[in-house]
Amino acid sequence: MTQSELLLTLTSCLFFMGLVAWVSYRQTRGEVATRDGYFLAGRGLSAVFIAGSMLLTNLSAEQLIGLNGSAYGFNLSSMGWEVTAAVSTIAMAFLFLPRYLAGAFSTLPEFLNDRFDGGVRRASVVLFMVGYGLVTIPSVLYSGSIAVLQLFDVPALTGLDYSAALALTIVAIGSIGGIYAVFGGLRAVAVSDTLNGIGLLLVGIAVPLLGLAALGDGSVGAGVAIIVSTDTHKLNAIGSASDPTPFATLFTGMVFANLFYWCTNQYVIQRTLGAKNLAEGQKGVLFSGFFKVLVPFLMMLPGVIAYHLYGPQLASIDLAYPALIRDVLPVYASGFFLAVLLGAVFSSFNSLLNSAATLFCLDVYLPFKVRRKALLTQDQNAGEAGQDAHELGQPSDAQLVKVAKRASVVIALFSFVVAPLLQFAPEGLWQVIRIFTGFYNIPIIAIVIVGLFSKRVPALGPKLVIGFHIVAYGLLQFVFKEQVQIHFLHLYAILFFIEVGLMLAIGLWRPRVKAWEYTTSSKVNMQPWRFAAPCAVTLLSCVVCLYVTFSPLGLVGGGSPLMTPVLVVITLFNLTLWWRAIAIESRRV
Repeated sequence: MTQSELLLTLTSCLFFMGLVAWVSYRQTRGEVATRDGYFLAGRGLSAVFIAGSMLLTNLSAEQLIGLNGSAYGFNLSSMGWEVTAAVSTIAMAFLFLPRYLAGAFSTLPEFLNDRFDGGVRRASVVLFMVGYGLVTIPSVLYSGSIAVLQLFDVPALTGLDYSAALALTIVAIGSIGGIYAVFGGLRAVAVSDTLNGIGLLLVGIAVPLLGLAALGDGSVGAGVAIIVSTDTHKLNAIGSASDPTPFATLFTGMVFANLFYWCTNQYVIQRTLGAKNLAEGQKGVLFSGFFKVLVPFLMMLPGVIAYHLYGPQLASIDLAYPALIRDVLPVYASGFFLAVLLGAVFSSFNSLLNSAATLFCLDVYLPFKVRRKALLTQDQNAGEAGQDAHELGQPSDAQLVKVAKRASVVIALFSFVVAPLLQFAPEGLWQVIRIFTGFYNIPIIAIVIVGLFSKRVPALGPKLVIGFHIVAYGLLQFVFKEQVQIHFLHLYAILFFIEVGLMLAIGLWRPRVKAWEYTTSSKVNMQPWRFAAPCAVTLLSCVVCLYVTFSPLGLVGGGSPLMTPVLVVITLFNLTLWWRAIAIESRRV
C-alpha cells in the first residue's frame, strides 16, 4: 500500500467512524443520567436497534477471520455455531424474554437473586466477571487487533516490532471503543452497533460478489458455477468426526452453548432487557436470528472462494480472508472496510464493557451499599417506626452512573494488560476461549432453566452445581483429558444433564418451604408480537433449507435431484402459513 493509498484509507476510515460517533451522540444526548437510561437505554430500544446490536455484539473480527479460515481449510461444518443459533433466538423470544421483561430485571443475576437467593446471585456474578475480565474482553481486543495487523501490516507501517505494534493496536482500539460504553451507556452501544451492522452487511455482500467475479474472470455467474461444480466437498456443512464441528454436536452440547449465549449471557441479552415492549423485543431477537442464517454466505463463502483462487497453498488458514480482501477490494473502499472491521471489534468490546460495569454496579456495588446503609440505619433508628431501610440505603442514579463509568475505565485498563498476553497462549486463542467459557456457560444455563421451570428447588442446588461443575470440568479438561476422549461439546451436554438432575434431586430431598412464585412487575407493555409464531417457523425453515442445500442432498457432489423438490415444499408451506396468519390478523382488525 503506497503512502497516498494509506492516507486515503485512514482518512475515509476516520470519516466513517466519525459519522457513526456523531449519530450515536445525537441519539443519546440527555438519556444516560438515570439508572435505566445508562444500563438499559431507558427501556426504549426498538426492534431495529436490538437486532443490530445483538448482531454486532456477536460478530467480530474473530468470526471474519476464523469462520472464513475454517471454510478455507475444511468445509462449512462450522456454520453450525452460527446457523443453529437461530433456534436459540426463538427460545429467547418465546420462553426467556417474556419472563425477564415481566420481572423488570436489569441483569441475569438479579433474576437469580429473586428465584434463589443472594448467594447464587453473587456466585453467578463472579463467574461472569472472571470470565469477561480474564478471557472474553481481552480476547475480543486481541483478535480484533490481530485482524487489523494482518490486513494492514501495522508493524511495517509503524516501524515497530510485532509485539509493540500489537500492544499499540490493542490500546488504540480499546480506547476508542470504550468511549461509547463509558460515556454513552447501552443506548450509544446499540446505536453505534446498528450503524456498524449496516456497514458489515454491505461489506459481507460485496466481498463474496467481488470474489466470485475474480474467480469467474469478471463474471459472478461463472464464479458460482465453478464453486458448485468443483471441489464441492468445501460446501459440505455435515461435519464428520474429523471436522471442526461434527454434525452430531449440533444436537448435544451446541444446543446448550447457544442457549447460554443467546438467552442468559448478560452482554448479549442486556439490549433485549432494554426493549420498549415485549413485541419489539421479540421482533429484534427473531430478526437477529435471520441475520445469523446469512452468516454462511457473508462470512464463510469468501473462505471457499479463497480456496478456489489460491488452492491449499496459504501458510495459515487464517490468512484466507485477509488475502481475499487485499486482492478483490478496491483501494478506495479499504477505508470503509477498516471502519467496519473496527466497528465490529468496538461493538463486542463496548458491549462487554457496558455489561461488566452493569453487573458490578447493580449486582455488587448496589447490594453492598443497600445492606451497609440498612444496617447503619437500623442501629441508629432502632425501635423507630416507619423507617424503610431499603430506600435509605439506595444510592442515587447519579451515583450509580458515576460508579459504572469508573468501573468501565478500570475494566478497560485491565483488559489492555491481559490482551497482549494471549499471544503467548500455547494452544492458540480459540483453545483458550473454548476451554475457559466451558467453566461457566453450562452451569449458568442449567441453573436458569431449572429456576424458570421449577418452584421447589432451593438455593442449595445451584450452589452445589457451580462447585461441582468447576471441579468436574477442570478434571475432565486438564487431568483426564487423554483418558476421556470426548468432544468438548458432547461433554457440555453430559454435564448439563447431570447438573439439572442434581438440582432436581436436591429439590426432592430438601425442597423450599414455600414454593417460588413468579411476581410480575413489568415496566413495559407485555403484549406479544402477533406474527412471532409464523416468523419463528420461517426461521426454522431457513435453517433446514441451509442444511439441505449444503449437504449431499444439495450441492455437495455436484447437485442432487432431491434438493429442488425439498426446497419448493418448504417454501410453499411457509407461504401458506403466512397467508393464513395475515388472513387471521386481518379478520381480527
